[in-house]
Amino acid sequence: MNAHQSVGIVMIEDDEGHARLIEKNIRRAGILNDIKHFTDGTQALHHLFDAPDGPAKNGPALVLLDLNLPDMSGTDILQRIKAENSPLKRTPVVVLTTTDDKIEIQRCYDLGCNVYITKPVNYESFAQAIRQLGLFLSVIQVPEVEEH
Repeated sequence: MNAHQSVGIVMIEDDEGHARLIEKNIRRAGILNDIKHFTDGTQALHHLFDAPDGPAKNGPALVLLDLNLPDMSGTDILQRIKAENSPLKRTPVVVLTTTDDKIEIQRCYDLGCNVYITKPVNYESFAQAIRQLGLFLSVIQVPEVEEH
C-alpha cells in the first residue's frame, strides 16, 4: 500500500464554499486521501485527539487549518497540536487563512505551523494555490504519530 494513501487530511474550515473549493482542487491534483471536514474547533479537536479513527489514535494526518473559526481561534488549535506533550506534535499543519498580517504569520510559525498560505481573494488564484498545495501533499512525507 502506498504510504501516501494512509495519511488522512483533516480540514478545519468554517466557510463551506472555501471547503468545497479546497477539496475539489486537492482532488484535481490527484490526491485521493481521505478528507475529513470540520467547521468548528471543538469538533475538530475531538476528532484529532479522541476519536477512534482520529490521528492521535489511528495514525498520520495532515491538518489544513483556517484561523478564523466560530468557536475558537485556529492558533489555539495549532498550539494544542504542537504542544510539547501532544501525540500530534509532529503532525504537519498547513494554515490556510485570509489573514496576511505579518505578526499573525510569525506567530503561527513560532507555534509550529509548517506552511502558511494566505487565501487569495480571487477565486482562480485560490484554486491555483490549492492545486499547488495538492501537488505538495502528493510528495511530502508525514511522520508516524508517537505512541504514548
